[in-house]
Amino acid sequence: MRPGEAHDATEGAAAAPGDWTVMSITHEHEGTLCPAAEPAPVHPPRTLAAAGDLLRALAAPVRIAIVLQLLDSPRCVHDLVDTLGVTQPLISQHLRVLKSAGVVEGERRGREVLYSLVDDHLAHIVVDAVAHVQEDA
Repeated sequence: MRPGEAHDATEGAAAAPGDWTVMSITHEHEGTLCPAAEPAPVHPPRTLAAAGDLLRALAAPVRIAIVLQLLDSPRCVHDLVDTLGVTQPLISQHLRVLKSAGVVEGERRGREVLYSLVDDHLAHIVVDAVAHVQEDA
């Protein structure tokens, strides 16, 4: 194989429809032949689609702010309205998106619903994203 040529790592193997092909590529860099690193694990497309759905659910400034508030402690809608300065219908709409994505859950307490994070490690995605942006500021 010459530099810059692609090699189909699945050559000779039977591939099912929808299978991903792993390519091993070499290239020349400053006169040195650089072999490609070992390919990273390939996740099933269904898993990647679910991860994309989760990230889309987190991809709104108000939802990011809600997740950050819930990381501190569970909150009811009026607490989030007061803290974030956003209208109640908008907070409720964003909570529905987060709830349907499995990010938050609600527990009825009398006339109120107390919202909390389902899993703190999802909040770390948001915390890390905010910290990354602040590093560049």
